Amino acid sequence: MQQMQPHYSNLIPPTARIMDNLSPMARADFESLLHASSYPANTILFTEREPASGLYVVLEGEVHVSINSTDGKRLALRIAREGEILGLSSVFSGSAYNATAETFYPSRVAYVARPKLVLFLSNHPDVYQVVVEELSRKVSIACEQLRIVALSNSAPEKLARLLLEWTENGKLTPEGCRVRFALTHEQIGEFIGASRETVTRTLGSFKRRRLVRFDGSMLTIPDRAALKTYASA
Repeated sequence: MQQMQPHYSNLIPPTARIMDNLSPMARADFESLLHASSYPANTILFTEREPASGLYVVLEGEVHVSINSTDGKRLALRIAREGEILGLSSVFSGSAYNATAETFYPSRVAYVARPKLVLFLSNHPDVYQVVVEELSRKVSIACEQLRIVALSNSAPEKLARLLLEWTENGKLTPEGCRVRFALTHEQIGEFIGASRETVTRTLGSFKRRRLVRFDGSMLTIPDRAALKTYASA
């Protein structure tokens, strides 16, 4: 594991929503606490029920966040991308991590230990409001994931909702909305509570109807409006 020295100027990506409302001084102080490291794909950053020793900021790459049952079943919660903060609620409450985080691709992730974070917050009490807003956003994300898994009526509806969510901020091209996509059918099933076979069958149907297209590791949604008809079925 290659350790990277932190750079205190623009270390945190501009996509980090939690940073938007920090003062320049608070942002600089927070960046000074971070220790950035490069991780290969499939590296576990932390596991659920492990004591929450600190939080993580995704600087580059993507991180798979999931929860697991005692009998080995796994439900994927989200893919954390550049600028997202992981472990915030657990570190803030002093409890164990409530999920497992694992890199999807080679990633660069920064870490700040909990004692340093507590001291940072005591020096910048105005940041508590920012933390509350971020925690509220995470609750909204969790509710949406629960809505997809528990309240959708069919596998096509669940999968359509998930693909629309993943491509919401994708790159717009003449062929449609494109995003990098390297999940296996089994991993997709973990997001919607479906078997690998169901995902394969549903994606095949979507392909035949030209609702999705795969080009290597790229996913293209030619017509998001057409896919939405399945998401609202």
